[in-house]
Amino acid sequence: MSGRPKKHSLTLRGHRTSVSLEDEFWDAFREIAAARGRAINDLAAEIDAERGLDLGLASAIRLTVLRHYRDLANTQ
Repeated sequence: MSGRPKKHSLTLRGHRTSVSLEDEFWDAFREIAAARGRAINDLAAEIDAERGLDLGLASAIRLTVLRHYRDLANTQ
């Protein structure tokens, strides 16, 4: 896996956008979406709607991944 961010296209409420994340974050984001029974575009749209204007979508996704795995670690 590469440490460099890779750009992927997402569709958020009918609009195409691209997000750059490292492979590990893409993998984790897909795992989280699958665990929640959600499409990756739907989860990204939810994150996009909830983030503030001062936070980019890629950063908001990374923080979602971090919070998810922190929550898991705290419940074990």
